[in-house]
Amino acid sequence: MAEYKQIHGTTVQNYTVDPSNPVNGEIWYNSTSATLKGFTANPAGSWASGGSLGTARGIGAGAGTKAATLIFAGTVPGGTAQIKTESYDGTSWTEVNDLNTAKEGTAGAGTQSSAINMGGVSGPPNASVASTETWDGTSWTAVNDLNTGRKDFGGNAGADNTSALCFGGSTGHPATYQALTESWDGTSWTEAADLNTARGSTGGAGVRDEALCFGGYGTPALKSETESWDGTSWTEVADLNTARNSGGSSGNQTAALYFGGPSSQPYLTSTESWDGTSWTEVGNLSTGRYGLQSSSGTGNTSALGAGGYNIPYTTATEEYTSPLTSTVTFSTD
Repeated sequence: MAEYKQIHGTTVQNYTVDPSNPVNGEIWYNSTSATLKGFTANPAGSWASGGSLGTARGIGAGAGTKAATLIFAGTVPGGTAQIKTESYDGTSWTEVNDLNTAKEGTAGAGTQSSAINMGGVSGPPNASVASTETWDGTSWTAVNDLNTGRKDFGGNAGADNTSALCFGGSTGHPATYQALTESWDGTSWTEAADLNTARGSTGGAGVRDEALCFGGYGTPALKSETESWDGTSWTEVADLNTARNSGGSSGNQTAALYFGGPSSQPYLTSTESWDGTSWTEVGNLSTGRYGLQSSSGTGNTSALGAGGYNIPYTTATEEYTSPLTSTVTFSTD
């Protein structure tokens, strides 16, 4: 049964200071400022357009936050692996120094000023590579290789260029999907415990010792499984609501986002939010696509997705914010 306030609305109250925890749609009069005010909330969050990439591309990698993102590698129409790196300041993209090796289907993690790139494909005949490069805010440096070269990566995990986790991917052509996990200590890669489900093109979030792997593609189909990493082993937790691969991902082990995908039509616009226990569908992307490059992010309240494929590759950037709450002042102007 509906409550009285749901039927008749909330009475306009008189306050000397704004209420500390107003409900969505509440209106009140602030007698101190002599203004009528209200509160609006969109707990599902929403996507808004950001500045366009300089080069339309997808299936690359990213690092950083919504307002400070680094995008690198990828592929363009015609399937040419990319060497380009672009930096985002919250408004526009700027080309910075290139990778040493052009790649697509590669992995990345870290921040805008301290990132890592590993694995991928450098070109025909689609052989996976083991090369790793680190970014110091100015340039890329080739460092020690992965123990096993892999491609078809999606999101991975890492705090900066000295600490990262690389998981999943594929080897060979046609692809053999992998469960391999490797840990980076700033100098070398060490093999760690495998994923429970072998797969590539996953979503990923977190840091080296606290990570999350979700979705992806493996034999024989799209995946919805989510696995949580405690620094030693992977544990299966709650599945995604929609199985998908090649989406954008962001966040940490207890608060993450997965958006877009999969690599078959129709390309998804849906976004799912992880709260440490389960996935919830939230606001949709404006443009459905797969192979987005995305920020690493810090939680499930903000993210950035750039580029990707939607017949053809796009330069479009979208920024996610949740929850959207604000106090507004009504005016007769």
